[in-house]
Amino acid sequence: MERPFILVTNDDGVTAPGIRKLVEIMNEIGEVYVVAPDSPQSGQGHAVTINATLRYEELQLPGAQKDFSCSGTPVDCVKMALGRILPKRPDVVVSGINHGANSSINVIYSGTMSAAVEAGVEGIPAIGFSLLDFSYEADFDAAREYIKSITLKALENPMPRGVVLNVNIPKLKTEEIKGVRVCRQANAKWEESFVERENPHGQKYYWLSGYFNNMDEGEDADETALAEGYISVVPVKFDLTAYEYMKQLEEVMKF
Repeated sequence: MERPFILVTNDDGVTAPGIRKLVEIMNEIGEVYVVAPDSPQSGQGHAVTINATLRYEELQLPGAQKDFSCSGTPVDCVKMALGRILPKRPDVVVSGINHGANSSINVIYSGTMSAAVEAGVEGIPAIGFSLLDFSYEADFDAAREYIKSITLKALENPMPRGVVLNVNIPKLKTEEIKGVRVCRQANAKWEESFVERENPHGQKYYWLSGYFNNMDEGEDADETALAEGYISVVPVKFDLTAYEYMKQLEEVMKF
């Protein structure tokens, strides 16, 4: 059987340890092409570049069949890969492994997940992988077999068109991970504040700060699964329609 064709991308940059580990794992499954940002793009969400030019460059990095860096956002990388770089349509797009969580509300801000969602827009199965460890020296090997198995299951069991997977991995040793739990997105958010400072010229500037507030103790929530030592898998789609409110809104909007 022909090995699947896999596009790997991320938001931490093409040389980040997380993506290099993901390339290594994906090489055990199929033929791997990488198209990823040439510099960190965390928190870019679904941003695309429209007021500047884009560039891409082939790199000589170990692991993938071909590696390309792109000057744009993670979504730009997927668009550029599909529209310009890849020799054929990928069987799956995998994004990550992100340095840090993309559970609950973070899915909205995440460049890692937006790259996966962009693939979903094009009808391509996609998975975003994130590890709950921001460290550059994070242990991306602990969940290696889980990452491989989740990807294989996604290939063998096609998802509905437009649905992608948001996979978050707790910061644990391999033997401490209890397994995989399919979840919903937790009701949690960032409580933000802006720290005001002053530069030597007397001009004020601000740093975004705050804390993460989890308001959801549901057993089926991703934050609960992660806290209990499970890898969380949340099916995500780009259709943001609030279907449950449509009938009520029709009554409100009668003229």
